[in-house]
Amino acid sequence: MGGLPTQNSSTLALSGLQQTQESAKTTPGAESKPKKKICCACPDTKKLRDECIVEHGEEACVKWIEAHRICLHAEGFNV
Repeated sequence: MGGLPTQNSSTLALSGLQQTQESAKTTPGAESKPKKKICCACPDTKKLRDECIVEHGEEACVKWIEAHRICLHAEGFNV
């Protein structure tokens, strides 16, 4: 069903986000040109963000919006 993600999936997404952040810190040239289009980067955080906004509104989803922004930054996008 199209409900908010359960605690397990949100925990997994956040742990994946932490791994992405850590790999971005250790990868030389993380500030280089992105290898993907922005629409294709970070599909997991994008899905969680979009579902939350549709169901609860932007104000209630700051956590997911920020998680997606951090993931995009780790992929080399300046957003």
